[in-house]
Amino acid sequence: MKRLLIAIVVIAALWAGYWVFASQTLKSEMEGWFADRQSEGWVAEYSALNVSGFPNRVDATFTDLSLADPKSGWAWEAPLFQLLTLSYQPNHIIAVWPNQQLLATPDQKLDITAAKLQASVILDTGAALPLNRSNLVADTLTLQTRDGQATTMTALRAAIQKTETAPNTYQFAIEAEDFAPPMQMRGLLGAAELPRTFDALRAQVQVSFDDRWDLSSVETRRPQPTHIDLTLAEARWGELELWVAGAADVDDLGRLTGDVTIKARNWREIIQMAVNSGQVSRKMGENLEETLALLAALAGNPKTLDLPLELRKGTAYLGPVPVGKLPRLELR
Repeated sequence: MKRLLIAIVVIAALWAGYWVFASQTLKSEMEGWFADRQSEGWVAEYSALNVSGFPNRVDATFTDLSLADPKSGWAWEAPLFQLLTLSYQPNHIIAVWPNQQLLATPDQKLDITAAKLQASVILDTGAALPLNRSNLVADTLTLQTRDGQATTMTALRAAIQKTETAPNTYQFAIEAEDFAPPMQMRGLLGAAELPRTFDALRAQVQVSFDDRWDLSSVETRRPQPTHIDLTLAEARWGELELWVAGAADVDDLGRLTGDVTIKARNWREIIQMAVNSGQVSRKMGENLEETLALLAALAGNPKTLDLPLELRKGTAYLGPVPVGKLPRLELR
């Protein structure tokens, strides 16, 4: 019995020593990362960094966190942020965001509120901590601009996973429940008669990049997409239904070249919404509606459209006729 007690005490002492070493190493690495960002011109500040969780966890909690990258124009502020890990499984991280935070993009500032917002992140081994897979869950999420326009959803589920068959290629899936666009957008689209929320909004896509996603993707340069394979994107909003599938290459300028199939129900209303929002000119909308009406009639259902489009260097073509420019894909 005495030997057993001695063994238990020794093991407990070794484990306590390991936890202290792991916690101090984590804190030192975090402090070093913030110092490196500051030396590169970032705003990288916090009022406190606490490491806790003994004996089985090593959890880092930041208070009054502020990050801003002047090159990309992105910034983030949070009163509290946590990175939770099991001490014996350090490559599996749980990120927990607060109920309120601020995200600034190159275009606007967003106040983000959520009843729950957290992600599970699994990293591969290596100094740069390459991403293996991640899942994000948000409940009662609101994104509000500084002029008071709010996008809301009761739930958001997103996932990303590295593929084993192709380098620097990842599977993405995203689904939003009860997605409600801002009221201002509804007015611009002429969608006042549509329901407040979408019946469905989801997508599954595989994307290849010019580099892998790892810690350097945050520190220096975001990997840029080179190929997109859209399994399915679906949006259902009242009587409006839209499905998109296809594949395209992305050149160095972010222009898409490939083939896409669009299926739409009550498609005339969708075109009118694009005209109302300014995405399509009124003249082009009229010409497009005439052409698509003929195609829908030939298919046997004037309310449903099954449309193949060819993408050439960022322009969508219906046969030989250009129907619109696509935005360039560039991750900043």
